[in-house]
Amino acid sequence: MTDSLTFRPLARADIPGIARWVAATPLWQRYNVTEAGFAARLADGLATGATIFVATRGDDVIGFVWLVARGAFNRSAYIQLIGIRPDARAGGVGRALMQFAETHAQARDIFLLVSDFNTDAQKFYARLGYHQVGKLDDYVIQGVSELIFWKRMANL
Repeated sequence: MTDSLTFRPLARADIPGIARWVAATPLWQRYNVTEAGFAARLADGLATGATIFVATRGDDVIGFVWLVARGAFNRSAYIQLIGIRPDARAGGVGRALMQFAETHAQARDIFLLVSDFNTDAQKFYARLGYHQVGKLDDYVIQGVSELIFWKRMANL
């Protein structure tokens, strides 16, 4: 259900709530993400002018995306992080957030990384037109490969 979904830049007031649900999510826990650590990462991104958007329903932040315009090979857009609050999944929020990021990026192509164990996300990205083009073993944490996904966008 995305009819009341809006997108806006991350605000400092959003950080504690996002950090709380990110740190409570098993996928992020596998990467040893803590509430304080993730809050600091978002605050640093905000302070340095990173492109971070949130998805909201009313005043409720239910997702975020961190986009780097030329973050892959200093040429292509890169979705550095994306997260959907667990109770908001499977309602079209992820798809809407990805479409928003792709439109905002105004790039010829976009890359992202997805964990080898996160098969649901791999299928999700494939449905959106992304293709696996590589693999980085032990890139973020030992024992987990990050799969490189890529999507060619319409020529600009």
